[in-house]
Amino acid sequence: MKTIEMAHGSGGQAMQKLVADLFMQAFDNPWLAEQEDQARLPLAELTASGDRLAFSTDSYVIDPLFFPGGDIGKLAICGTANDVAVSGATPRWLSCGFILEEGLPLETLERVVTSMAATAKAAGIPVVTGDTKVVQRGAADKLFINTAGIGAIPAGLNWGAQQISAGDVLIVSGTLGDHGATILNLRESLGLEGALTSDCAVLAPLIAPLVNIPGVKALRDATRGGVNAVLHEFAASCGCGMEVVESQLPLNPAVRGVCELLGLDALNFANEGKLVLAVARNAAESVLAALQANPLGQDAAIIGEVVERKGVRVAGLYGVKRTLDLPHSEPLPRIC
Repeated sequence: MKTIEMAHGSGGQAMQKLVADLFMQAFDNPWLAEQEDQARLPLAELTASGDRLAFSTDSYVIDPLFFPGGDIGKLAICGTANDVAVSGATPRWLSCGFILEEGLPLETLERVVTSMAATAKAAGIPVVTGDTKVVQRGAADKLFINTAGIGAIPAGLNWGAQQISAGDVLIVSGTLGDHGATILNLRESLGLEGALTSDCAVLAPLIAPLVNIPGVKALRDATRGGVNAVLHEFAASCGCGMEVVESQLPLNPAVRGVCELLGLDALNFANEGKLVLAVARNAAESVLAALQANPLGQDAAIIGEVVERKGVRVAGLYGVKRTLDLPHSEPLPRIC
């Protein structure tokens, strides 16, 4: 079995062959083909789309590398593309950096890169520059990836949590906790493989129609920390409170079962293909209809509202409200 060796990160022949035979072929595009130390990108394409850049970066260390609905490669494309897209920008270009552990099966790397390339191509977001490093056996766990992305924000669009005010409506774009529950199921061998699948997806096509709807205030993709973390971020930025209704949360039956079995809250589970939105009340139905018109948002639902009273709360059975605290740490490390 062929494996990654220290020579694959040395800059010599082994590294050149890896780059040429794997990365250049998988990510093939005109910018990468120039083989310079940087991608030389046309500003005209950006300025035609907006007046500000959205720029984001994220690193991916998920364990296991492969899971129902995705893998670390697909995740590395989707996660960064979504961080750019929630600004209202169209993700335009990506970079990627690999940290490889000595001894990693080459077949594993090829599988990850192939998945990355397929996801990027399907989304129309080329990977235009990158880097590869190899560390000694034991200095990393198999494979880590960093991606960064840029896009242009349309002129006049100012989505952001500081725009939120009391009376706004809170919406999620679909069922919650699918990714977190899927990873937990694999790690703990709960035996629910057929019923749980990660929601890992590029959300730019879901977000694009919202640009033309007045009253959209803020969007976040609910990754680590789940919806709960987003609600706390919204509350801290706007100075208002967030209240959600437990019975209105869209949950897959399998996710609900995992939560009941282990005493966990789906609001804390990571998602990799779901949005949390704050919108003006008079825009809520239009936003909901736009989301539900896309397969990625078919289960979108209104889950609560923004209130004057500070804090984050959830209304449970019989309307009794409880404070929704932010956990001290991620209940499931290396979730993305």
